[in-house]
Amino acid sequence: MRIALGVEYAGDAFRGWQSQANALTVQDHLEAALAGIAGQSVRLHCAGRTDAGVHATAQVAHFDVSVVRPLGAWVRGVNNKLPRSVAVRWAAEVSETFHARFSAVSRRYRYVLHNAPVRPAILSGRVGWFHLPLNEHAMSDAAARLEGLHDFSSFRAAGCQAKSPLKVMHEARVHRQGEYVIFDFWANAFLHHMVRNLVGALVYVGKGTYPPAWVEELLHARDRVHAAPTFPADGLYLCGVEYQPHWPLPNEGRIIAVPRIPLS
Repeated sequence: MRIALGVEYAGDAFRGWQSQANALTVQDHLEAALAGIAGQSVRLHCAGRTDAGVHATAQVAHFDVSVVRPLGAWVRGVNNKLPRSVAVRWAAEVSETFHARFSAVSRRYRYVLHNAPVRPAILSGRVGWFHLPLNEHAMSDAAARLEGLHDFSSFRAAGCQAKSPLKVMHEARVHRQGEYVIFDFWANAFLHHMVRNLVGALVYVGKGTYPPAWVEELLHARDRVHAAPTFPADGLYLCGVEYQPHWPLPNEGRIIAVPRIPLS
């Protein structure tokens, strides 16, 4: 039997998603909790392996199990065994042809940036921070130039294992809400550190170092050395994974949950 899960977690409490020897990752905690309910070892596969410090409001994962449990046991029962910084939001039985990663048709990320002279305290680790004033209109102009099919090599981490740097950016948007600047990206898939590198480039545009057209130059250069530094993970959220509607998942397979940050 294959079970799909919707998972939410605060990434600053973990060393990323992927299992490690120190057992301090989201995957490690979830697999231990699932094993406690299943009475057998469980291996999880997720839609997107997030780095240390990266949060998720709508991660999707699946696992195979030979025992039958009520779907509620995979939610409430598992949550009783998890630390407070991670929770299973829903569970659904799926066929063995479903794969949380390979069946996904697109993913959505949001970066929340506190743009104010003084760093945040209450939201430390949950939002990014930049102290100089940023021009959200220039950043919005630059972000729109990222849409479409592009080679995103200039925004790819050196250790990225993706087979191809070619990705389709369905939407890239920037808007301001008070002291917060919100970056939204929707693409078929993302490279390692791609969103954090995009945010870094857009911040360079926002502070006036480069014009909006600079991001087009970076796309054409296809070389990471020409781009801005990688932005911190603090404000990054995996907030959407989309599947074909024939899968028995919430919202006809469109798993989207915008992070609820108190924006002023």
